[in-house]
Amino acid sequence: MNSAADFYRDEFARIATTLPGSALPWLRHGREAGLACFAETGFPTLRQEDWKYTSVAAIEKSRFLSPPPTANGVAPGQIDAWGLAGTQRLVFVNGRYQPRCSNIGALPAGVTLASLAEVLGRESERLEGVLGPRSDPYPSGFAALNQAFFSDGVYLHLAAGVALETPVHLLFVTTEPGLALHTRNVVRAEAGSRACLIEHHVALGDGAYLSNTATDLVVGRDAEVEHLKLQQESLKAFHVAALDVDQQQGSRFVSRSFALGGGLGRVDIRVGLNAEHASCTLDGLYMTDGRQHIDHHTRIDHAQPYGTSREFYKGVLAGASRAVFNGRVIVHADAQHSDAYQANRNLLLSDNAEIDTKPQLEIYADDVKCRHGATVGQLDPEQVFYLRSRGVDEADARALLTFAFAAEMTGRIDMAPLRARLEKLLLGRLPERVKELV
Repeated sequence: MNSAADFYRDEFARIATTLPGSALPWLRHGREAGLACFAETGFPTLRQEDWKYTSVAAIEKSRFLSPPPTANGVAPGQIDAWGLAGTQRLVFVNGRYQPRCSNIGALPAGVTLASLAEVLGRESERLEGVLGPRSDPYPSGFAALNQAFFSDGVYLHLAAGVALETPVHLLFVTTEPGLALHTRNVVRAEAGSRACLIEHHVALGDGAYLSNTATDLVVGRDAEVEHLKLQQESLKAFHVAALDVDQQQGSRFVSRSFALGGGLGRVDIRVGLNAEHASCTLDGLYMTDGRQHIDHHTRIDHAQPYGTSREFYKGVLAGASRAVFNGRVIVHADAQHSDAYQANRNLLLSDNAEIDTKPQLEIYADDVKCRHGATVGQLDPEQVFYLRSRGVDEADARALLTFAFAAEMTGRIDMAPLRARLEKLLLGRLPERVKELV
């Protein structure tokens, strides 16, 4: 078998002319630079500190193919079950935008909401600074591959002072196994603007494939952006995601991430509080079973004074599954008066489940308020006993307590249709007789 580098070089040669913006010299150069970087560095290995608990050898050995750019015959009716009421919906099937399955209503003046491929075709100058060759290193081989192969995604631009009251639902659907899907989202929120973005990944089948997505987000002065993510990939799928956030003065960013699917999942979130009085909230819930492996790496850089960050992740692990949480908060020397809190709580439901948790604080300023911590444990026997003393048998008591542990995170979602969807998914994990008690 040829090497991964050779395989992806051949794949790029096969499909380069079908990728969006193939006629743009700056983008072609950017894609080639990403491919060259991947050929040099390859996929991450266990020898790298940030990947020491997550092996991607199965991805390296696989030969996932890029999907054709043609329509795939998915009917809107097959998509409707995944929709969320009261949203602007953009559907991407096998990495390509599907207008007939999407539903974009009236938009306020000053809002551009379209597929990335569309914008590259009509206003490519908007994207040259984001998608062109980069001067800084790629965080990983996955990021380099995304640069080379991205097929589509969303472009959202909000002019200064504009509020997009209707949430934007990005639905990424995979319909068949054996595919490598590289999607890219670009969001620009100018000063004083506001928006909510829901990134939702699902599969119509249960085969193996690679979903490699990247989101680049700038939150301008006093702007507010909420990014909600629901990952429901196939249990044989590989899901790799990166979210990079640049925050300006007085901006507010909220991330709430829910990882419920995928055989192997890796999420990297990097937030830069790059001006005074910026604030961010990172919340997450991962629930694993069988032999699932879910890895979250977050990094918050307090680069300027008076920044505030709050981070709270929970995990529920069953079967022989494994999870990784690495949360890194760096308070730089110029970031006086920073306020940071980070916590990770994990519930192990079986003797074979495993969690590797590493909350980190690096503080280089002397006038700050920072706290962090992590817990790993099983259900509280006293709480189980209390429910049993009220006539609930042990299995049902354990299920109720597990639901309550996870539901704390869904309760933090303001967007009612998504909160209801997640609560339904959590209830679906309970025995029928227990649902009546919730």
